[in-house]
Amino acid sequence: MNREKRTEIFTRLRDQNPHPTTELEYSSDFELLVAVVLSAQATDVGVNKATAKLYPVANTPEAIYALGLDGLKQYIKTIGLFNSKAENVIQLCKILIEQHDSQVPRTREELEALPGVGRKTANVVLNTAYGYPTMAVDTHIFRVSNRTRIAPGKNVLEVEKRLVRLVPEEFLRDAHHWLILHGRYVCTARKPKCSECLIADLCEFPTSKRTA
Repeated sequence: MNREKRTEIFTRLRDQNPHPTTELEYSSDFELLVAVVLSAQATDVGVNKATAKLYPVANTPEAIYALGLDGLKQYIKTIGLFNSKAENVIQLCKILIEQHDSQVPRTREELEALPGVGRKTANVVLNTAYGYPTMAVDTHIFRVSNRTRIAPGKNVLEVEKRLVRLVPEEFLRDAHHWLILHGRYVCTARKPKCSECLIADLCEFPTSKRTA
């Protein structure tokens, strides 16, 4: 795929949604960090339902740490893998309190040193909270990047690096949100809605494989 086609793809996505953001609900950098940790292998809708009950009670490192492990589990038990996630969040809060003055770090290295925070989570926080041009490649972005040929790759890291290199600079900050939303609602895994897709004429997915 050439640069002109990529530019047109992201121009259309931007025109449709000029200010994309995560569908996780949060009101602080810390709330965002916790929500992203909880969202691993879970839906944003499910996480939002849990945090809607948790955050009014505890939405700082100190407050969540004070809940204790069992206390936190009561709020997030509807989320998949809640036991291990609760342990990670409690330890994450402890580290933030002791090492970061209860503030969310602004570097990838410091973020990835926190329990439950991998590269994708760090990328989400760096991009959504601080505006860094990172690519948090999830299953949706991996699928869309390969299917459309915007930035094909054999693994998540390869796709991430290609996107950062190939997406025109003016679109870098918001690109991962556009791609996630496109994969979640249009370019779906089993039955992509090609007939509803605003970039269908630019997509390099073979017409013979389209099910719509």
